[in-house]
Amino acid sequence: MNQKLIIIVIIVVIILAIGIGTTIALNNKNKNQDIDNNTQNNQENDEPQENQNNTNNNQSIVVYFSATGNTEKIAKYISETLNIDTIEIIPENKYTSDDLNYGNNNSRSNREQNDSNARPTIRNQIDVSSYDTIYLGYPIWWGTVPKIILTFLDTNNLDGKTIVPFCTSGSSEISTSVNNLRSYNTNMQVIDGRRFSPTATKSEVSTWLNEINK
Repeated sequence: MNQKLIIIVIIVVIILAIGIGTTIALNNKNKNQDIDNNTQNNQENDEPQENQNNTNNNQSIVVYFSATGNTEKIAKYISETLNIDTIEIIPENKYTSDDLNYGNNNSRSNREQNDSNARPTIRNQIDVSSYDTIYLGYPIWWGTVPKIILTFLDTNNLDGKTIVPFCTSGSSEISTSVNNLRSYNTNMQVIDGRRFSPTATKSEVSTWLNEINK
């Protein structure tokens, strides 16, 4: 074999080797891309579940009235546990300690609770039209909801919505207030709800939420 032919053979071998190497590299690249795509697809398939849960949470909100801070604490526990927003019902005129003096028949809270037409003005605008479930919190006054809760019911269309009541009190149960809510607007779905003591813990609130959201 002459030298020229040897050179040609060597060139052909080199070209073939380069071609084979390039083909192998491309195949490996495509395999890696397929793996990345599959991983991404799997992640995307997992995301809707999480997003669905977030969507469900975003359809719920905590709305509460708190005169002394006890109900506000429970509202925050619910918000943190469910990862949902809160709206505070803020009275136009804040309740003072004298207003809350149940021993004085002429105190503001007593006068309001004894007046069937009392509807204390709410200072802030509250829009719950985009929510399906409302966790509604309040202290128990005279065995039932404070009249400002009725103001909230009057100024919002809650027909077809699910109301989850929660309250704080030293001893009074929630059942009377729940019955009053149900009779006040029969188009709401009001579940039994839960009473919490002023010293209730976040763990107690989380346990209740797990029970009602099974």
